[in-house]
Amino acid sequence: MLRLGTLALLFALFAIGPAAALESTPATSARDTVSLVSDTDAVAPGTAFRVGLHFLLAPGWHTYWRNPGDAGVAPDLSLVLPAGVSAGPIAWPTPRRVVEGPVMTYAYTGDVLLPVTVTPGAHSGPLPIQAHARWLVCKEICVPEQADFRLDLPMAPPAGTPAPSAQAPLFVAHDRTVPRASPWQAQIAPDGSLWVQGAELGPATVTDAWFIPDHPGLIEDDAAQPLSVRQGGFVLALKLAQGAKADAGLSGILSVRDRTGLQTDVELHAMPGAAPAPPFPPLQRVLLFAFLGGLILNLMPCVFPVLAMKAVALAQGAARGEARSHGLFYTAGVLVTWAALGGALLAARAEGAAAGWGFQFASPVFVAAMAWLLFGVGLNLSGVFSVGGGLSGTGSGLAARGGNLGSFFTGLLAVLVATPCTAPFMGVAIAAGLAAPPAVTMLVFLVMGLGLAAPYAALSAVPSLARLAPRPGRWMEVLKQGLAFPMYGAAVWLLWVISQEAGSAGVLGTAAGFVLLGFAAWVLGISQAATSRSRRFGQSAAAAAVLLAAAVLSGIAVAPGTPAVAGTGEGAEVFSPARLATLRAEGRPVFVNMTAAWCVTCLVNERVAISSAPVQHAFEKRRVAYLKGDWTRQDPAISNFLREYGRDGVPLYVYYPPHDGKPVVLPQILTENEVLAQLNPG
Repeated sequence: MLRLGTLALLFALFAIGPAAALESTPATSARDTVSLVSDTDAVAPGTAFRVGLHFLLAPGWHTYWRNPGDAGVAPDLSLVLPAGVSAGPIAWPTPRRVVEGPVMTYAYTGDVLLPVTVTPGAHSGPLPIQAHARWLVCKEICVPEQADFRLDLPMAPPAGTPAPSAQAPLFVAHDRTVPRASPWQAQIAPDGSLWVQGAELGPATVTDAWFIPDHPGLIEDDAAQPLSVRQGGFVLALKLAQGAKADAGLSGILSVRDRTGLQTDVELHAMPGAAPAPPFPPLQRVLLFAFLGGLILNLMPCVFPVLAMKAVALAQGAARGEARSHGLFYTAGVLVTWAALGGALLAARAEGAAAGWGFQFASPVFVAAMAWLLFGVGLNLSGVFSVGGGLSGTGSGLAARGGNLGSFFTGLLAVLVATPCTAPFMGVAIAAGLAAPPAVTMLVFLVMGLGLAAPYAALSAVPSLARLAPRPGRWMEVLKQGLAFPMYGAAVWLLWVISQEAGSAGVLGTAAGFVLLGFAAWVLGISQAATSRSRRFGQSAAAAAVLLAAAVLSGIAVAPGTPAVAGTGEGAEVFSPARLATLRAEGRPVFVNMTAAWCVTCLVNERVAISSAPVQHAFEKRRVAYLKGDWTRQDPAISNFLREYGRDGVPLYVYYPPHDGKPVVLPQILTENEVLAQLNPG
């Protein structure tokens, strides 16, 4: 019995011996462990098998793909084989995109295998394989490494079949990470637009996509790749590298993520050609939506401060019999500004920026300038200075003065302060307009401006309505002074927006501007009642203060700032496509809130609907994950998400029911009952 047991043990040791010997002596450091492994325990003449360089990388360390991106070096593996034995190229798995400071690289982390296929030919006898490898590993620093490896593979018995080695599961796992041949057609346009076409691709399936080129120097690796999904395909807006051309096509790995979180990687070969134009809805419907959106925009909270200026202008017009002229110039101011805004948006997109509705409020300089303008309007309405010569032709005087010029600049200001808001119908109209030719885009914006101007224009054009206004008197001055306070309130709100975008330094600079502009208005007001000499001195002092405020504004423009992290609110998580995909894969219901610090509509919706006790209780009861995306500085990931749902601005609310239920887009003007109706169906 003892002899039989000993023989059994020796047989077992012999059986596992070759498998254990098929991994070379590893090269080990504090950064990684690297060895040469085989997927078979023996070789047979003419039967191909695989060997591979196996990396076990320490946490935080990575090595690189065949195209390392903006930095790094790809691993190099050289095999020394007997005569008649050949080896193929490395079968590279799909890499990760890794941000290293200001550059984008394509790399591997953790456990990775780089295999090659070896064909023995007519070789007989044990097969020795020698390998020399060089690779680079990086974390905060980069360390080049190299090592020599050796494997000795026995020949299989003449009647035997080679069995998988102990390391064979590494190769099986690797095969799941290799990109497949693409089933989709693709074209790359001269401007870098990558059009991918497939019947199964569309808004109901595709949530994210990105492209990694085969070779460096083809695209700007660190540039955003805005995604636009339409039925039957999608477009990735790649930014071609300087000097690169798309006339030879483009090859690389395309990764597509669906609504279940599953990622599909394919080897894509895009032929040169322009992306097809997206289907455009009937123009009449788009223009109707544009007009209705502009009309409803008058009811948005961001327009409330300007209603004060409309009231003063109407009262003055009624007193002078000039209401109709006021309406015409106000409408002209609205249309001119709306056209300029549409042109700036088209120009920004032509330069590759991910600009959307309200894009100018992502600039702290613009927000600070708007805060100062509203503050100046308030000072004028409060009577600190009056509109006359000198500085009256600029800034707040233009918006607050009487007459036709004042009405024109009231319309201008109405558009500027309206852009933080999005009204119903506007999202569809803006998205369709930006997807159309530039001439149609401008037409959509002008019709939206007509909708915004329509109520005041109609009121001023109908004499019977103008005659209903009270007679001029002391009440007009009291009303004018009282209506200064909405302007101050709007300026304070914009100061809070600055705190979200530029941190404490931005707040300090904007507040300093308030002081300087207040001093300028005070000096100008005193000088207006003084002698001509004193008046000139006062106007010079006021002009100096305004110039100093402009210098402060330029300081805000060039300072890097430290933006505050926007609070997500109680129970909310920061939105990311990866987190959304994970929650969906777990079967959890998800409520996504896309907002911005400068979006008044968003803030009101959060206060009256999302943050209410019944909604928060329903979130907790049904285990609804609440994801909040902050678009204050126009994060490209959030821009892509907005475009997936045909939006170019916030707010956007999407509810994902549990267990892969179809997403539901909620209205832009949100109520508590609408949210609860989605959370508690039936």
